Amino acid sequence: MATQRKAVALISGGLDSLLAAKVMLEQGIHVEGINFYTGFCVEGHTHAIRKKDKAKPKRNNALWSAEQLGIKLHIIDVIEEYKDVLINPKHGYGQNMNPCLDCKVFMVGKAKEWADENGFDFIITGEVIGQRPMSQRKETMPVISRESGADDRLLRPLCAQNLPETLPEKEGWVNRDELYGFSGRTRKPQMALAEKFGFVDYAQPAGGCCFLTDKAYSVKLTDLWASRGKKEYEIDDIMLLKVGRHFRPKPHFKLIVAREEGENNFLQGYRKQFITLRTMSHKGPLTLLDGTIEDDDLELAAKIVARFSQGRDADTVDVEVAELGEVIKNISVKPFAVDEIQEAWRV
Repeated sequence: MATQRKAVALISGGLDSLLAAKVMLEQGIHVEGINFYTGFCVEGHTHAIRKKDKAKPKRNNALWSAEQLGIKLHIIDVIEEYKDVLINPKHGYGQNMNPCLDCKVFMVGKAKEWADENGFDFIITGEVIGQRPMSQRKETMPVISRESGADDRLLRPLCAQNLPETLPEKEGWVNRDELYGFSGRTRKPQMALAEKFGFVDYAQPAGGCCFLTDKAYSVKLTDLWASRGKKEYEIDDIMLLKVGRHFRPKPHFKLIVAREEGENNFLQGYRKQFITLRTMSHKGPLTLLDGTIEDDDLELAAKIVARFSQGRDADTVDVEVAELGEVIKNISVKPFAVDEIQEAWRV
């Protein structure tokens, strides 16, 4: 009896990786999924925090994909290892702060390590030639295979017919004729294949599942690094960049102003790590002050906070300032008018 071959599939939670794994299952391959947690994934965080997103599914799409496929999913925390990928990308950044090519090399390389340690024969991804401008081009496909160390053990079932034969095809572990030749940015072939397999309610693509592809988030990350004078971050930095309005009135401090009740509640968890400001005479947002302060800074910060309270049209608003959870000052200020919140301050 022939040995059943085993493949580890990179499962992002998107449609392509779901289909790639399914194509292999249809050929009798034993498939297990792997998902790498970098901290920058869009899923779950803002949807769980913001009240306006409460109707959106709170599911982890990678876990949902594995459930649809009936396979085991291994979720691996790579936050610390991923820092070097983001901070020092060999192949540079995409349109924003997304090191997509280096990221793919890193993840395929980690999957290859896992495959070797667990006795798996090859690696599969949902990549499609021409779908992503930085990492999914015909000329970058060999770069990923080579620099990850996966070489011809890396199979892309959705576009394999547009690429040279890989080891699983040469060895007859999979039938090349039952693989696909998808290319370009259109999603119609994938959607048709999903319908064929009976998949519904799958994650819809919208620029990827990574915050680093988002322009606004990338600007905030760049500002964070500029303010510190070096490229570094921790998990709390990643999370706080996803929440609130960000203002930098002066180079040495920034304000993170909650936009609604859900963000207010989330920022409460940081009240003993940052100076906090909140309006007392009128309902308003909790605000974190990140950085150092000088003599007039608290009044300036209070005027900004008051602008976003229900007292924005009042003559004065009372603002409470706390440090390490303890009140250190109460200030009465006239809120800034709309045109006084300088656009240059927005991050």
